[in-house]
Amino acid sequence: MDTTRALILRRHSLLLGGAVAAAAVAGAGCSRGPDDEQRASSSSPPPTGRGFHGATQTGVATPAHAHSLAAAFHVLARDRAELAEALRDLSSSVQLLVEGVYPPDRDPAMPPAHTGVLGAVSVPVEATIAVGASLFDDRYGLADRHPRELVTMPFLANDRLDDAWSHGDVLLTLAADRPDAVLHGLRQLMRATRRTLSLHWVVDGYSRPDAPGSVAGRTQNRNLLGFKDGSANLHVANDAEMETFVWIADGDDQPWAVGGTYQVVRLIRLLVERWDRTALTEQESIIGRDKVSGAPLGLDAEEADPEYGDDPTGKRIPLDAHIRLARPRDAVTERQRMLRKGFNFQKGFDGAGLLDQGLAFVSYQRQLADFLAVQQRLAGERLEEYTLPFGGGFFFVLPGAQDSDDWLGRSLLDA
Repeated sequence: MDTTRALILRRHSLLLGGAVAAAAVAGAGCSRGPDDEQRASSSSPPPTGRGFHGATQTGVATPAHAHSLAAAFHVLARDRAELAEALRDLSSSVQLLVEGVYPPDRDPAMPPAHTGVLGAVSVPVEATIAVGASLFDDRYGLADRHPRELVTMPFLANDRLDDAWSHGDVLLTLAADRPDAVLHGLRQLMRATRRTLSLHWVVDGYSRPDAPGSVAGRTQNRNLLGFKDGSANLHVANDAEMETFVWIADGDDQPWAVGGTYQVVRLIRLLVERWDRTALTEQESIIGRDKVSGAPLGLDAEEADPEYGDDPTGKRIPLDAHIRLARPRDAVTERQRMLRKGFNFQKGFDGAGLLDQGLAFVSYQRQLADFLAVQQRLAGERLEEYTLPFGGGFFFVLPGAQDSDDWLGRSLLDA
């Protein structure tokens, strides 16, 4: 156990006695009064869709929401049994968030069962649990169950990784249509695991979700460089694409990992002042798309194939344009696609008075090697002059909870 984790564990041990005593007298199902709206929210059915249970976690294969958050944690559990308890508690809280219901009321003499931020009626929150490579060290006897490709995220091209913003034992990814719902969700999950999970880093932000029935290959979402972000993305409703490029299948990896997926988070500061002083023609040349329409340069539709075969010398779309390097659209690279679900963030400004804004790049892929292959092609691209990756990590999204007797993480710990 490293020094940082040891210090955190000692700090939390001091709080453990009080937390256990409070839990011992906690009431369950005690009504606070005749609040019909409150009671209706606690008994209402899950929102339309698959619901919590299934072979995969719901938060991956859902359309993007307007607000998102990623939070990494250190695990403080003393042994494997306590880790299992933490994941069971976390799974139960995730289910309530996904289904849009509150936990039962408590005796008013106790702390309330939920934050109250949303008022009387809860709002569904997508929440996904993933684990980092560090969870498979010698603390919990999980070394033989390590996902085959999961490693600590290395320094990639142009990286300036800050330990305070990188890696983690557990990653929670939340998304909802309201910012208060996302923050409520984080607090609910943290209160369920306050003895065993310690917050390492958190970033939240927004995106512009596409309307239902949008044309495949198009998006309304834009990053803080002003370009569309998500053109030609995988479609979460396309089961064939998800099975081919996202979900772990039998024989791919560890037997317990079927139904999971590799998750990448890259926290990238965008040097927006420098970008805003760059000519539009240069911006479009760097990206390879029209800034307004999102169409590949020289074409009319955002979803159009860039037709690189008709432009072998890069006269229309430069050979070093971002879209051309990221996805050359040849037989080999077409097998390396990923589901992208990133979001914009802003953290104020730095000591030089420059805006601290950027992109939380989030992707899900069946093979981590596919992401690394894309990054290798992008190394040295002209866009690096305007970006500064400073954090994030590689994680593995746990398989789903199959039924009411299952919980997120059980396949890992009971395999």
